[in-house]
Amino acid sequence: MKGLRDVWADTLVALAKDDPRIVVLDGDLANSTKADKFAAAHPDRFLEMGIAEQNMVGVAVGMAALGFVPWLSSFAVFFTHRAVDPIRMLVAQTNANVKIGAAYSGLMTGFTGKTHQDVEDLAIMRAMPQMTVLAPADQYECAAMIRWASDYNGPVYLRLTRDGSADVFGSDYQFAISELRLLRSGRHALLVSTGPQSVRCLEAANELAKQQIEVGVLHVPSIKPLNVAALLEACSAYDLIFTVEEHSIIGGLGGLVAEILSENSPRRVIRYGIEDKWGESAPNDFLLDKYGLSALQVSQRIAKAFKKK
Repeated sequence: MKGLRDVWADTLVALAKDDPRIVVLDGDLANSTKADKFAAAHPDRFLEMGIAEQNMVGVAVGMAALGFVPWLSSFAVFFTHRAVDPIRMLVAQTNANVKIGAAYSGLMTGFTGKTHQDVEDLAIMRAMPQMTVLAPADQYECAAMIRWASDYNGPVYLRLTRDGSADVFGSDYQFAISELRLLRSGRHALLVSTGPQSVRCLEAANELAKQQIEVGVLHVPSIKPLNVAALLEACSAYDLIFTVEEHSIIGGLGGLVAEILSENSPRRVIRYGIEDKWGESAPNDFLLDKYGLSALQVSQRIAKAFKKK
């Protein structure tokens, strides 16, 4: 298990050795996002932009126009809220080749305070035309996504958690855009998740199996674009779908799945996530339990739903 922020930095350090186009622009958070690793390895291609995220986005667009591959480094909340206008106007609308390394995403940044927790970012970014939105489950998928994004010509939003999660893939993992990953087969229901929450869903499914409740786990690495046909096929064998995400239930993965199924193959969808509430300062395990997203809480909620059924 390796923290995704470390994976992000280490992968870019390695890629930049062979690709002189790669640069990193940081918003005064290099020691937190681990961009300081890139600064130490490639000081001539690291730009410290200070607490000026809007300006940082503008500079990155200019560098992309000159042929560079700029990666932006900051907390997710500063991209999707403070700098959302220049990202919308300068990056997405022009299809600029800018990559957004959105660190400290989701609920588990409690020690930075609820002001820094961003559980609305997927809803914001997936609604933005021409923006690719990715959420890796573990270190291997994260590294593969970074390699893919660095080669891809266009804007990418990469959702990075502060800490790591248990590995579900191996070092031979190959990322393919919009491909879905079935982590576990089942027959009673299907759990659809993204990011490290997919790992917790896999643990929840293993716990449910002890109660003779067999649920499948489908991991969605690419929120946008999404392979609609693959999602419909994965859900076709189930009458009951649970979406589980470390994000608001409004507009995120749950909303996306419900939209697609309601239009193409109606069936019951139950959304688990942050229920229209702000986060709070607390340790990760406490927050996951409180918001019903730990592996144990997910398994208990699903077991309860089956008893009602």
